[in-house]
Amino acid sequence: MDWLMTLTDLLSPQAVISPLRANSKKQALLELSQHAALLTGLPERELYESLLQRERLGSTGIGDGIAIPHGRMPGIGRLVGLFARLDKPIDFESLDGQPVDIVFVLIAPEGAGADHLKALARVARVLRNQTVLEQIRKIRDPEMIYALLAESAAQAA
Repeated sequence: MDWLMTLTDLLSPQAVISPLRANSKKQALLELSQHAALLTGLPERELYESLLQRERLGSTGIGDGIAIPHGRMPGIGRLVGLFARLDKPIDFESLDGQPVDIVFVLIAPEGAGADHLKALARVARVLRNQTVLEQIRKIRDPEMIYALLAESAAQAA
């Protein structure tokens, strides 16, 4: 993996969830961990614990209704992403105090190092594009969201 990595390298069409129903940050992370377990074959509980552990260090809510929870896991060979659009915004203890309705989970191999950080930066860059964000918030269909993210990622590359 190199600096040309795009969101579609991290995200498969099956990894887009819309709408995700959750009433709290913990419930959202649990739902996303269950989905990640299906995609990766990793244990759901360990995925959840990894994401929760990172949240304890400080919220991954980056503002504008966006959160990018992430964790490192043994037994995974590459970075894996999941995207969710929540059916209603939830409190994520975000830096700007705004509730979150867009969540991008990033699961990295234990020794991912710089690739993990590059992937986080790439995700943040695509999601911080106001035009993309507005479009994502209007779309309900997961396949259309995936297509929009893929197109936006290609343009941002």
